[in-house]
Amino acid sequence: MSLAVLRRNVFRSCAALASAVPLFRPGNSLPGSAAPLVGAPAASTAPTVPPGNPAHRALRHSLRASVSEGIVAEVFTACAGATVLTGWALALKLGPFLVGVMTALPFFAQFIQFPAAWLTSTFGYRRVALVAVCLSRQVMLPLCVLPWLPLTLAGQQRLLVGVAAVSAVLGVIGNNAWVAWMGELVPESIRGRFFGRRTALTTLGSTLTSLVAGVLMDKLRPPEGVGLGLPLLAGIACVAGVVTTVLMARQHDPAPDREKAKLDFRVALLPLRDERARRVLVYQVAWNAAVGVSAPFYSFHMLKNLKMSFLTMAIYLAAVAGMRMLTAPLWGRLIDRLGAQPVLLACSLGIGVIPSIWLFPTATFLWPLLLDVVLAGVLWGGHGLASFALPLSVAPRRGRPFYLAAFSTAGGLAYAAASALGGGLASLLPTEFVLGGHAWVNLHVLFALSAVTRVAAAFLAMRIVEPGAQPVCSLGALLSRVGMKLQVRAAQVAMPVPMPAPVLAEAPSANAEP
Repeated sequence: MSLAVLRRNVFRSCAALASAVPLFRPGNSLPGSAAPLVGAPAASTAPTVPPGNPAHRALRHSLRASVSEGIVAEVFTACAGATVLTGWALALKLGPFLVGVMTALPFFAQFIQFPAAWLTSTFGYRRVALVAVCLSRQVMLPLCVLPWLPLTLAGQQRLLVGVAAVSAVLGVIGNNAWVAWMGELVPESIRGRFFGRRTALTTLGSTLTSLVAGVLMDKLRPPEGVGLGLPLLAGIACVAGVVTTVLMARQHDPAPDREKAKLDFRVALLPLRDERARRVLVYQVAWNAAVGVSAPFYSFHMLKNLKMSFLTMAIYLAAVAGMRMLTAPLWGRLIDRLGAQPVLLACSLGIGVIPSIWLFPTATFLWPLLLDVVLAGVLWGGHGLASFALPLSVAPRRGRPFYLAAFSTAGGLAYAAASALGGGLASLLPTEFVLGGHAWVNLHVLFALSAVTRVAAAFLAMRIVEPGAQPVCSLGALLSRVGMKLQVRAAQVAMPVPMPAPVLAEAPSANAEP
């Protein structure tokens, strides 16, 4: 395979990963894990702009600004993402219940997808995106001075949760408008390549900034209390938010005089009347609930029970992201050959094993996390690609924004509710206990519960009907489908290639490759 073909396949896979439903990794803000495309209005087909005219120059300027904005946005994520919020939670002595609620807020905020669509269609994509994204990245300002505010510990805790809630709501509105804006701005002919390269560069930026943020938190973290590191990161996040707003303002609106769309809420009921959509909704609810029981507490577990430093956590996140990027092209080809539903089923079953790995690491024995890096990076990458392709194939063109918003809302609310219940369960359990001669912590119960429920939810993927494909309805059919593909591939590799007979005095064909 040539370098150009490999690069094109990687970028296409990155673009799909960037558009996938949330990869609900353990409390992490992995690059590309946010999913604005799932609940946003369907992007229109932007026309191809011929080179050489002013519109083409404006487009190139806007695309360069978009890439720069994405890289700077990763600075905000590294300084105000889930890992840093977990650091705030530990410093302010939040219990497992509040940690679960706070981490689940971005997913609980998915219930405003439909109002966000109305705001976007009424006031314009660019205007709503600029205002909402700017405000969502400036609500961190109170955290810059939180240690010096005349508040009790309980008041500081409520302020932290409130900041996280407001940021989550504004983030959903901003993402909804931003995706619709990008759908108008980026021509369809270059959309895959552009977002693929943008995702690759933002992934690199996220990895580097996460490592720097981890070092900073380790160096400035006091034994007790907030210290200087967390307020400093909050200040850097606010500055990064201002820079991203300036860069977004440099991107033009290709259709400023578009007609305001009327939001017909009767169309929102279409997914509930569609049998195929209902099956996807049932899987989304069950799967995200199974994941949400434990997902918000992995970062908490790594910091408190495994005694990992923020730098070690950043290295772990970078390793998972690297595995996801490396295997993305392979999953893309499998989805093209087998369909999205078999890949979703296989990855869901594999991901069900991952929480059980977290029963074995201790503060002095972290090696089992290497297996988690490999399995999580590989399987969540495939799950994300399949989860992106499947809802789009199930949702018809008419009412597609509401189908996608319904999938996102159902999954987000299930995840949020399960996270809150998981936090409540952990609060009721003893922090440490002995069972079978081994020492356990309360979060181990959530990991075991999540493993069992994930496997159970994975079987619901068998009921999903993918249009234009042959769904797998049993484990035997899945193994048979994969086995047949492997046998065909092995036969193609083992088949000898006949040597062509020499041809004399024949002119080369016009279509012959060099």
